[in-house]
Amino acid sequence: MTNQFTEKLSTQTPSSFLTLAVAPAKVIRGSKVLGQVGEAIARLGGRPLIVGGKHTLTLAEPLSKQQLELAQASYGNNCSEASLKSLRKAAKEHKADVIIGIGGGKALDTAKLLAHQLQLPVVTIPTSGATCAAWTALSNVYSEDGAFLYDVALEGCPDLLILDYDLIKTAPEHTLVAGIGDAIAKWYEASVSSGHSEQTLIIAAVQQARVLRDILFQKSATALKEPGSEVWREVVDATVLLAGVIGGLGGAQCRTVAAHAVHNGLTHVPGYSSIHGEKVAYGILVQLRLEEMVQGNQLAASARQQLLKFYAEIGLPVSLSDLGLGDITLSQLQKAAEVALKPNSDIHRLPFAVAQEVLMAAMVSTTAPVEGNRISLGLIPTVMEERLSNRRDAEE
Repeated sequence: MTNQFTEKLSTQTPSSFLTLAVAPAKVIRGSKVLGQVGEAIARLGGRPLIVGGKHTLTLAEPLSKQQLELAQASYGNNCSEASLKSLRKAAKEHKADVIIGIGGGKALDTAKLLAHQLQLPVVTIPTSGATCAAWTALSNVYSEDGAFLYDVALEGCPDLLILDYDLIKTAPEHTLVAGIGDAIAKWYEASVSSGHSEQTLIIAAVQQARVLRDILFQKSATALKEPGSEVWREVVDATVLLAGVIGGLGGAQCRTVAAHAVHNGLTHVPGYSSIHGEKVAYGILVQLRLEEMVQGNQLAASARQQLLKFYAEIGLPVSLSDLGLGDITLSQLQKAAEVALKPNSDIHRLPFAVAQEVLMAAMVSTTAPVEGNRISLGLIPTVMEERLSNRRDAEE
């Protein structure tokens, strides 16, 4: 079935103007490198404003021993419009000539977008393996309460990415687990949206997504048992670096589909206790469930069962309950589905249309056994009611 995204892509001609932001200008990685990067940063500017959270700002202490006139500012809890306004003021007061982001995905997204708004170079220093935000030319903007609002495509990837394995190692284990969930989504999303493309770079991006999936399947369990080991570093490289390559090579159509759309919808439900990659990992199961329910896709069914086993092995969520949403109401579920299905949502990159009630049914049946054939769409409300029978469905 044709949708708005495939229609738009099909109208492109070989001479269409296309801009790609593939990779950071420079990547420095290794152990204890944070205390040795002053010269590399100084090439970009001598008056950095370091943006991070209250805890992660303390991790930037090695930078203070280098020949840089530093200032620090907290981004708060979210990459929000209010936070960005405050940080723009702080940057101007310090006369910053370079922005340094240190922390997780939201801190790095904030730093990248701030630098974009001020037309300054930006350095990203991830403190966990939770996302590929340190690499990408994209920032997600949230409300003060953490609800996803919109994303901003940036002019380029960061000018410098500093990956210090010793710094990453200090992060809680569940952050790397979440990064594995976020990264492995690249295959399930890119293969659906772009698997039939004949464009050279998109073919390369999809194949890289497959390689990334295989690396994570093969090495994640061992890496989590051996923090700091060579296999652990390889998994960190996969979640922080290689995951970013795919969106860089393939562009927006290779970046996100239903898994990230479901993540965005869930941020509008109060009370969740999960981080970005955990919600994305759950969103992959929802996407595969949609392919089963709407298309009767048995390959999707098999892939979902494979992921359920993998998730159980490394500790990724498989259900709403695992995300801290075991008591979600019907109205809250409906709100999440509405956000995921907004007209500009990436869920429309799926090769079929998705009705709201179908998405809701998929969201509450991620652990369902494989069914012999597709569900009759007329039965969707009944399936949804059955799945929600043990949940609190009263209106708040």
